[in-house]
Amino acid sequence: MTSTGIRLHAPAPGWSIDADVVVVGSGVAGLTAALRCEAAGLNTVVVTKARLDDGSTRWAQGGIAAALGEGDTPEQHLDDTLVAGAGLCDTEAVRILVTEGPDAVRRLIETGAHFDESSEGGLALTREGGHHRRRIAHAGGDATGAEVSRALVEAVRARGLRTVENALVLDLLTDAAGRTAGVTLHVMGEGQHDGVGAVHAPAVVLATGGMGQVFSATTNPSVSTGDGVALALRAGAEVSDLEFVQFHPTVLFLGPDAEGQQPLVSEAVRGEGAHLVDADGVRFMLGQHELAELAPRDVVAKGILRRMQQLDAEHMFLDARHFGAEMWEQRFPTILAACRAHGIDPVHEPIPVAPAAHYASGGVRTDPHGRTTVPGLYACGEVACTGVHGANRLASNSLLEGLVYAERIAADIAAARAAEGLHARVPEPVPYPERPAHPLLAPETRFAVQRIMTNGAGVLRSAESLRKAAEQLQQLHAEARDALDENGKTAEPGVDTWEATNLMCVARVLVAAALLREETRGCHWREDVPERDDAGWRRHIVVRLNPDRTLAVQTTETADFPPTQRPQEQ
Repeated sequence: MTSTGIRLHAPAPGWSIDADVVVVGSGVAGLTAALRCEAAGLNTVVVTKARLDDGSTRWAQGGIAAALGEGDTPEQHLDDTLVAGAGLCDTEAVRILVTEGPDAVRRLIETGAHFDESSEGGLALTREGGHHRRRIAHAGGDATGAEVSRALVEAVRARGLRTVENALVLDLLTDAAGRTAGVTLHVMGEGQHDGVGAVHAPAVVLATGGMGQVFSATTNPSVSTGDGVALALRAGAEVSDLEFVQFHPTVLFLGPDAEGQQPLVSEAVRGEGAHLVDADGVRFMLGQHELAELAPRDVVAKGILRRMQQLDAEHMFLDARHFGAEMWEQRFPTILAACRAHGIDPVHEPIPVAPAAHYASGGVRTDPHGRTTVPGLYACGEVACTGVHGANRLASNSLLEGLVYAERIAADIAAARAAEGLHARVPEPVPYPERPAHPLLAPETRFAVQRIMTNGAGVLRSAESLRKAAEQLQQLHAEARDALDENGKTAEPGVDTWEATNLMCVARVLVAAALLREETRGCHWREDVPERDDAGWRRHIVVRLNPDRTLAVQTTETADFPPTQRPQEQ
C-alpha cells in the first residue's frame, strides 16, 4: 500500500526525536503497548493529545469483561460476543480476545490496578448487556477506567518512559519504500518541545481512541476527533466498518439542544437491576428481547428510540430507586455525583436518559497482530478495527481488546526488531513537501459537521437522510478546496482547524459506508431497509483515500477480512 501524498497543512518540523517505537495515545491500549515495548528493550516514546490520563479510558465506568468467574469459560464469552456482533465478528479475532483476556487482566492487576473484591476476597463480578454471566470486573464501583488509567500512568512514570504530552499528531512519515518512518506532531503550550516537530521511528502504534466528537452529543471527551483514523487514511491505510457507531442507550438527558460530552449512565446500573421505563412507569423492554434491559446495546437503543417515537417523547427513564442510598453511594458514586450535579437524585427519582454516540466499532483495519495495510503502522483500541466487535461491540469488551491487542502489537514489534537487530537504523523519511496538499477547514466547520452527522447519520438513518448528509459534507469539502488561491493559502494551521479537517475526513467515510450498507445490522439502523440481509451484506465495507481526496469504497467477498500485508512486507 502506497501513501496518498496527502498531508495536513502545517509548518515543517522544527525539532525531532529518534526512537524505536512511537505510541500515539495514552489510554489502556497505548500505555499497555508502550510498557510492553519498553520491557522488550525498545526505545519507546509516548505521544498524547492532552495529559497522560485525559483519554477515553478514564471515563469507562462499567468495567472490563473476561472469563474470570467460577463456571465461566472463554467459549461462553466468545458466544456472547459473536451474538452481539450480529454476524460480522471475525471469529478468530474474538477467540484471541477471550482466550488471552483473562491472563491480560491478571497482568494488569500485577501492574498495579486494584479491582473491587467480593466479601469472599475474589473479584467482584457484575453483568452487563449481552452477557449471560457475571464477568465484568470493576473498580471503585463505577470508576474502572479511572483506576486502570491511574495504574498504567503510574507504571509509565515509574519506568521513566519518554512522554510528549499536549501533542496533536498530524501525519505519518514514510521512507522512500513507503514504510513507516515516524510521525509529525504539534505540541501545544510550553514544555520541552513546542510547535511542530517529529518523532522518527520504524514502528508507529496508533492508539488515539474514538471519533465521537463527529456527532453533536457524545459520551466521548473533547479530544476524540478521529485524528488516528484520518491520519491513517492520509497515509494510505484502509479503514473498515466505520458505519457501525454504537450509541449508548442510557446517557443522562440534559435537554434537546445539549452538545459535547454528556454524562454516561453505565450499563452496570441495569446489570444490577435498574429498569427502563417510560413516563408512566411502564417497562417497555419486556417482551422485546429475552434479556430485556440487558439485551445488547443496539437492541436497547432501538427499544428506547421506538418508545420515544410512539409517545413523542424526548427521553425515557432509568429507574433504580429500589437500590437505596447505600447501594448508590457505594456501587455507583461517580454516576450518583454526576446526576446530582445536574439536579437529578436517582435515590428518589428516575433518571432521564436517551441514546448518544459512544463507541466506534470500526476503524483502521488490522490483522491479529495489530498490523495495518501500511508497513510499520499498527493500531489498537478504539481507533482500530480488529474484527472483534463486528456490527456492535459487546459491553465492556473495549478495555479488554485494548489490553490484548496492545500486548500482541508489542510482541510483534519486538520480534521484528530482534530479527533486524535491536536499535537498527531509524528509516530516513522522504523530504517534507513544500506546498500543502490538504486545505484546512475553518474552526466553525466542526459544528456544521456535527449537526450534519447528528441529523443525517445518527441512531436512525435512511437513504434520504444519508444522501442529504453526503451532499452537505461534500459542499463543505468543496468550499474548502475552492478557497485555495494560487499561493496555496488555506485556513490558518492550528489545533482547531486540524481537528475540524480530521472530523470532516472521518464523517465522509462514515456516511459513504452507511449509505452503501442497505440493511439494518447491529448498531447500523436503516429505517428504509429495516431487516438484516445476510445474503447480500454479511461482509465488510473497506474504504481508502485516493490521492485526489476522493474515497475508494469496496466490500469484502465474505465476513472474513483479507490479509493486511503481502508476505514480503510482514
